[in-house]
Order: sequence, then structure tokens, then C-alpha cells
Amino acid sequence: MAIALIIPTYRRSQDLARCLEALKNQTRPADEVIVVVRDTDAETWSFLSAFDSTTLPLRTATVTITGVVAAMNAGLDEACSDIVAFTDDDAAPHPDWLARIESHYLADERVGGVGGRDWVYHGSDLEDGNSGTVGQVSWFGRVIGNHHIGTGEAREVDVLKGVNMSFRRAAIQGWHFDERMKGTGAQVHFELAFSLKLKRAGWKLIYDPQVAVNHYPAKRFDEDRRNSFNQIAFANAVHNETVALLEYFSPLQKLAFLFWATTIGTREAMGFIQWLRFLPSEGLLAGKKLLASLRGRWQGLQTVISNQ
Repeated sequence: MAIALIIPTYRRSQDLARCLEALKNQTRPADEVIVVVRDTDAETWSFLSAFDSTTLPLRTATVTITGVVAAMNAGLDEACSDIVAFTDDDAAPHPDWLARIESHYLADERVGGVGGRDWVYHGSDLEDGNSGTVGQVSWFGRVIGNHHIGTGEAREVDVLKGVNMSFRRAAIQGWHFDERMKGTGAQVHFELAFSLKLKRAGWKLIYDPQVAVNHYPAKRFDEDRRNSFNQIAFANAVHNETVALLEYFSPLQKLAFLFWATTIGTREAMGFIQWLRFLPSEGLLAGKKLLASLRGRWQGLQTVISNQ
């Protein structure tokens, strides 16, 4: 069983160096390491030209379109292995990462995807927490992540996280990540759409906390700057979530989701009740988030309808 590893990167050469060094220490080496680089990213091209890759089966793929989806699709087109794994350039897989991934595929031929925990570091500070509920989508559309604080045994989930996920080639043969995902960089929730498509096709997705990477969230170069509010990024994330869920749900679930999402929602995708909840503490900002959320829901609905 051969394993390919795809790493999209953009202007984060120091982070990429840490990631590649971690891959040199894998107890089960990758058969392919594909770094996907933007054609205009002179910093990364310069770094790779000087990087000592003698112990890695490293090659590059070039992408000319902005956004992580285009980069990951370019990597998929380049890879030839039985298993295709993904991580971010600002992550460092644990030494047994690929070995643990492979063991799940060997143990059960119905497993179509495997992922695990990303231990999030802010500088030298580890983001702590524990949760037994990870990667779940409720019947009415509430998405629970918690991949970064998951504990317990390996189990089946609905959603994997982009920084630590892998797929069986036979399960995704001919597939690409959804190019309708909005955004010019992170394109939040792209993995939700892909994971649910795999579930809909009847494959099992496994989350194992022991399949681990260290994650050092780095600077982004698009409208989504992680910890600051941007109306476009906020609406884009809601759009992407809406598209993923509407295409996965039954007609009744779609109605329940749209009602719940607009009346209640979550902190990251507000409905009217969440707006009222945060109005005292956030004031006008809560109103901006509500408007961005409603815009994203409407745009997501339009995207789905236009493709029917």
C-alpha cells in the first residue's frame, strides 16, 4: 500500500521547513511527497531549490489559481498512491502519523478516510482541552468540529479536518474538492463538503486521536485572518457550509437546517437568537456577523439551486 502526502503552501517557507523535517522522521516513510506551490510564490520556490530533500521522495506541483481547493486538486491530480494524505505547511506530523493512518486502511476495506487530532500551539502555548464529541453533523445541520481536542478511542465520524486527513484512492477515484467553495485562501469548510460526499457514497471516516500532528496556525494572506472579523470571509465560510450541508441532506433535513440556521445558528454562523445572545457584549459587531451569516446562507442556497 503506497501513501502520497500533499502539502499546499503559500509564502510560509519557515513553516514548510518544519513540516518537511517532520516528514523525514516518519517511522513509515511516505512514498510520494507533493508540495503544491503558487506560480507567483517566489519565496517558496527559492526555499525549495535550496532544501535538502535527499531523504524525501519530494516533488512539486504548480498552481495558478488562488485558494486551497485549487492547490489540493492539483496535488490529487499529481499523486499516484493508494492512499492520499493531506496536511498543512504550518503542521508537523508526529513520527508515527503515516504508520497509524495506514493501519486503519489495512484493518478495514470499508474505510474511505482517516484523520486525527491536531495539537494546536500558539507560540509555545498548547491550546488545551478534551472532548469525546468530534467531527459530527447533527440531523438539523449543526456541525461540531473539536478535532484539535479529541480524546478517546478511534471511531467513525462525519467530518475530517484539512490539516490532518487522508483518503483511500479507490474511494475518491476521479473526485476533486468542490471548486464552488468561496474564498481566495483558506476556503473554510472545504473538507466538510468532501467528507460528506464520501459518507454519502457509503464509506467510513475514522477519527483517531493517536493519528496526530502538531499545528502552529500561521499567518494567512487572504481575507480570512483567523482572529479578526472580516465580513467577506465570514460570509464565505457560511456559504461553504451551506452548500456542503444542503447537498448532503434529505429534503426534510434541508428545511430543518434552513429554519434552524436562520432562527438560531451558531457563534460562527449566526441566526437571530445568536445575534440577540451576543448583542450585549458585541454590539454593532454582532449585527455585522448576523448580516454576513444571512448573506452567506442566501448565497449558498443560490449556489445549490443553480447547480440543480
